[in-house]
Amino acid sequence: MSTMNHSQQHLLGTSHMTNRRDFLAASAAVVAGTLHADDPQRKSSGSFGIVIHSYPLRSREKGFSNPAKFLAFCKERGADGIQISLGKLSNDDAKALRAEAEKQFMYVEGSIRPPKDKSDVERFEKELLTSKLCGANVLRTVVSPGRRYEVFKTPKDYLTFAENALISLRLAEPVLAKHKMMLAVENHKDYRTGELVAVMKTMSSEHIGVCIDTGNNLALLENPTETVEALAPWTHSCHLKDMGVEESPDGFLLSEVPLGKGFLELNRIVEVLRKARPTIRFNLEMITRDPLRIPCLTDEYWTTLDKVPGRELARMVARLKKHTAQLPRTSQLSPKDQLAVEDANVRACLEQGRAKLGL
Repeated sequence: MSTMNHSQQHLLGTSHMTNRRDFLAASAAVVAGTLHADDPQRKSSGSFGIVIHSYPLRSREKGFSNPAKFLAFCKERGADGIQISLGKLSNDDAKALRAEAEKQFMYVEGSIRPPKDKSDVERFEKELLTSKLCGANVLRTVVSPGRRYEVFKTPKDYLTFAENALISLRLAEPVLAKHKMMLAVENHKDYRTGELVAVMKTMSSEHIGVCIDTGNNLALLENPTETVEALAPWTHSCHLKDMGVEESPDGFLLSEVPLGKGFLELNRIVEVLRKARPTIRFNLEMITRDPLRIPCLTDEYWTTLDKVPGRELARMVARLKKHTAQLPRTSQLSPKDQLAVEDANVRACLEQGRAKLGL
């Protein structure tokens, strides 16, 4: 194995994971993942998979995002399943994917765009049926065009988005009910927790729930554990991640870090979700990248968040002072080294999830 440089070692986590010993421990997940994949008990009860977004760099490679290839790739790493877009597969390929997943005792969850308008319902139903043929019964979705504080320039822009999101979900609901499928709406740095709870209550459908992302709402100044506790009754899928923060002049920087290297209360989060939904699957979303800028000390950030109490910002400032650490960067690495760190981070997360979270 080639020796990693200092930057690569640093990228395996926060400032607590910067030496060669920690890197070697993370790399040991290669062996551990193989052992878990061959464990019969794990096969019968697996609930710890990987979302395709954990590999944004490798996904640029031709063919990597093919669901069958991604399933095999994740099995090699000891994962129990995958979450990926499925809707463009042929019927034969969909059936083959389901057969292979069942053979490997792995699960498949889908990712889909909700119908934009009535003319888009046919596309939505076709992709839903393909996903069902793959063996997926839960489909993750997002209803926003991007991060709230970056996309919406006026309060009216956000209100228009919220109205259109409800229209979209109402168009999807009868199709979901007809085919007995679950659509799980991710908290995608768009809705604050109370707003997404209101959407779920408005829809009041057994076929529309939540794909809880355990870190996203930090960008909207919320406590991750409180977000999980509030959304747990509607949650049917999970993007599991740990987070690190770093103070910056206009707010803070936010980044996924390997499980156990951030400050999220992961054991509590897993406990809450399992109690609310015993069959829930935890899909690892470890995105290796430069930190995201959260400019919460600028006027622009507050354009659509003017009703957020000042105490929420104060709580975030206190959180920053307690947990701030130098976050990993990747853009200065070579493409080859970026790919290596991306995979090492995922492997480290899988090992930590097995060893410390009972996944």
